[in-house]
Amino acid sequence: MPFDECKAVLTDIGVEELGHLEMVGTIVHQLTRNLTQEQIETAGFDAYFVDHTAGVYPTAASGDPWTAATIQVTGDTIADLTEDLAAEQKARLTYDNILRFCRDDPDVTDVIRFLREREVVHFQRFGEVLELAKEKMNHKNVYLCNPSFDRK
Repeated sequence: MPFDECKAVLTDIGVEELGHLEMVGTIVHQLTRNLTQEQIETAGFDAYFVDHTAGVYPTAASGDPWTAATIQVTGDTIADLTEDLAAEQKARLTYDNILRFCRDDPDVTDVIRFLREREVVHFQRFGEVLELAKEKMNHKNVYLCNPSFDRK
């Protein structure tokens, strides 16, 4: 990110996102730590349990493990901020879908609603940073250059 005014916002969001992982991991741990073998099998949790017991191993609902490959970075400020905006909307949608499944458990839904609200705020902040980056570039069409390298 070539603009100092934007760096703090991006750092703050990044740190908060790591906290989101911790919060979701804690919910998963609290919900699974005392499962019986029968509950594990009935819930279809047995394959996961064989590999990880009730430990928190970050995976998508599809079972795909989290990897750094899910973080899209090109080095182009406009492309990266646009990707960040999309990622926040995808996270919001994921939280919406989680809420559909656990709407009767306030210990889960309260946290998920909080996380969903934060994704909306992050989307707004990324939008502000994108507008600031475009303003700083002084280009009529910011999509014709990579502002990370174009220092004119």
